Amino acid sequence: MADFDEELDASGLNCPLPILRAKKALAGMESGKVLHIIATDPGSVKDFEAFARQTGNELMESKEEGGKFQFLIKKA
Repeated sequence: MADFDEELDASGLNCPLPILRAKKALAGMESGKVLHIIATDPGSVKDFEAFARQTGNELMESKEEGGKFQFLIKKA
């Protein structure tokens, strides 16, 4: 996995909490910084794709490993 600046563990949280937490974390980050998110909600895959499209942030990576979904989002 690529380098990242901050990590958000949203394991055990259901939609829309992972997105809301990510939004809050990104708000406190500088443009160009990368947030690594770990989630366990299968719905988060589509949620983060939509979130990136709607906010203009770049979804650099989205993968599932051992029941956990991992995302890298670069702040616009």
